[in-house]
Amino acid sequence: MTEKDYAPLSTACVKSLNDKFYEKRKAAALEIDKMVKDFAAHNNTAQIKRLFKVLGQDFATSHNPHGRKGGLIGLGAMAVGLGSANTAKYMEEFIPPILVCFNDSDLRVRYCACESLYNVVKVARGAILPYFTDIFGALSKSMCDSDQSVKNATELLDRLMKDIVTESDDFDLLAFISVLRERMYTKNPFGRQFIISWILVLISVPDIDMVIYLTDILDGLFKILEDPIPEIKRSAETVFMEFLHSIKLDPSRVDFAGMINILILHAQSSDELLQLTAITWMDEFIRLSGQNLLPYTSGIFIAILTCLSYDGDTRKIIKETATHVNDSLYKLIISNSKEPSITDSLDLSSIIEVLTKHLMLQQIPVQTKVTVLKWICHLLMNLPDKMYLHNEELFPVLMKVLSDNSEEVVQQTLVVMSELINLKSTNIEENKYFTKFMVNLLRLFATDRHLLEDRGAFIIRELCVLLNPEHIFKVLAEILREEQNLRFAAIMAQSLHTILLTSSELFELRNKLKDLKTEESVQVFIQLYKSWCHNPVATMSLCLLTQNYGHACDLVKYFGNIEVTVEFLTEVDKLIQLIESPIFTYLRLELLEKNESLVCALYGLLMILPQSEAFFMLHRRLSAVPVNSNRETKTPQTKSESIRDTIDFQELFQYFIDTQEKHKEQKHKQRQTLLANTKEVANLVL
Repeated sequence: MTEKDYAPLSTACVKSLNDKFYEKRKAAALEIDKMVKDFAAHNNTAQIKRLFKVLGQDFATSHNPHGRKGGLIGLGAMAVGLGSANTAKYMEEFIPPILVCFNDSDLRVRYCACESLYNVVKVARGAILPYFTDIFGALSKSMCDSDQSVKNATELLDRLMKDIVTESDDFDLLAFISVLRERMYTKNPFGRQFIISWILVLISVPDIDMVIYLTDILDGLFKILEDPIPEIKRSAETVFMEFLHSIKLDPSRVDFAGMINILILHAQSSDELLQLTAITWMDEFIRLSGQNLLPYTSGIFIAILTCLSYDGDTRKIIKETATHVNDSLYKLIISNSKEPSITDSLDLSSIIEVLTKHLMLQQIPVQTKVTVLKWICHLLMNLPDKMYLHNEELFPVLMKVLSDNSEEVVQQTLVVMSELINLKSTNIEENKYFTKFMVNLLRLFATDRHLLEDRGAFIIRELCVLLNPEHIFKVLAEILREEQNLRFAAIMAQSLHTILLTSSELFELRNKLKDLKTEESVQVFIQLYKSWCHNPVATMSLCLLTQNYGHACDLVKYFGNIEVTVEFLTEVDKLIQLIESPIFTYLRLELLEKNESLVCALYGLLMILPQSEAFFMLHRRLSAVPVNSNRETKTPQTKSESIRDTIDFQELFQYFIDTQEKHKEQKHKQRQTLLANTKEVANLVL
């Protein structure tokens, strides 16, 4: 190149700018400083622009890295020479060529770019704000530079930029947020610390409202919060605390709905601090925004339900906060359940989907399942008209949960089921869900014998507390009458009768059956009798309970026609023990009346039993009956007995015989089938 090509620079200055030694380039910069001052004093804009072209284009883009460094130091010298007022006029000439060099492959060039921009910014001050987003982007990259000297230079420039922004009234926050949102997802720890430092600075400026843009950066903040470096984590936590403080001061300007899904997402994090922060914010959002967050209820459930079962000190606060969120939502629905406009915002379909999903997962803890069930019950009670539409999808799920290993879960499931049954029901016996539930309950017991043995009595007793016991037993009795699996029918009849005799929840029904004073009580007896017929001992026991001793005597005589198995004798044994219990106190007192039918029935049982402990127990009881008594052998007829006389015991006895014959036939067929299968297997082996 000729001297004219670099005009107004001298040949010596050009040579110095291209020199590899910093001192030579520095000397050239001083020459440029003086030259520019002279141009500015004489308003020689043509020469100034020419110099920008030489330094900003020819040198800053040179293939020689020393030349690029010379161009950068020259641009910095130009800013100093022009002064604040004149530098502001040439931002377009200063900024772009310097920023290009921030991406240079030579670390010394990158360092010089930071130094040059620092000199320009220091002189221009607020004039650089239109280029803030470009400068911020360059700074965020340089903060992650592999060279420490570049990072040090960037930090100096960064502090200067922060000073300018905090003292300016013309800062374009919207443009900054768009760049910030992009840069927040960096995984570089230096980049993250840089982002956090800028947010903290802007939050501290009274005239800058960062809260209104929080929706744009909240997700990125959570990403930074889970950084493994403690210092970055603490800085991010400080930012969250500052923002939450601002939100509480003026919630009217906060886009709660725009941020709630972000909180829901991060509340499921495995990072405890991140999870606690998200749920804490969620708690505050519900408190401050209330009903506006009802449309997001299902998502909030996803976030908090599992947290309710946390144990251990480390996650105790998370559990407590999640519990508070749950309670707040609970109250929120109660307070708004009468407002159609509010309840319409509840997406019940998605809520039911989330709740039922949590019920069906095996690994979900007990406390979470109990909370889910309480929520379903809560919704049934407060939104009956809307929940009624979801009964069909709830019903099969609740039936499956009855097999849960936790007694507490089963108990709460029954509470929900009773609420569902009572929903929009004036007559429980005509309620399709009541009958459907009882049918399905028996199917469940039939397929899961362990459930029947371990929880059967518990389930029936709980239902008798929640619903009308008489209705329960009447419906179960009707269903059992049609049961095709006679073996199961016999087991179920015995189980139900044991519950009837021993449970405090059935006290009123026992008294009603004991006295048989009304036509209604007689009908209940007949209904139970025809189901109890599947089990001879249960039938006999029912007759003793209802003081139908004559029929009990007929039944015990027929027992000679029944196959006496170990199971049968065990049931008789249990009946003897019940006779000795407080429940049958009135029956034992009847022995003083020398009731021949009762004595006959009891002696019949004695004759059936082998000489076991139960035999001697009953024998001792019968031996205690006074031999001589002035009492009549029959009590005077009362009104209750006249009603009792309406019972066709002959018909009932025949029904009992027919039922037992069906049992005998089914057992015979089962044995034939078993024998045939055994022969088939044997032939295959041969």
